Amino acid sequence: MGWLLLFAAGCSEIVFAISLKYNDGFTKLWPSVVTGVSGAASFYLLMLAIRTLPLGTAYAVWTGMGAVGVAIVGIFLFKESADWFRLASILLIIVGIVGLKLTHVE
Repeated sequence: MGWLLLFAAGCSEIVFAISLKYNDGFTKLWPSVVTGVSGAASFYLLMLAIRTLPLGTAYAVWTGMGAVGVAIVGIFLFKESADWFRLASILLIIVGIVGLKLTHVE
């Protein structure tokens, strides 16, 4: 259950970060609401996940998911660079996340 909560927290973190791009310094109402709700949900779900998962693992996976998710969305939605070095770097983060999951024994 902890991993499912952590996955949901990571997804909420991605929504949170992307909504920052759209809320224009908290001057637009609905994007600002999305930022607040998704940020609170992300932290809450992370808090629930660390009840059963090691803190270091959970935090690293949470931030890694956010970084990978936002980088991928940035490539598709905001036309950010998709050069080989950037993609390789994203892949390395994914390898790290998978490694942390595989080394966690319940």
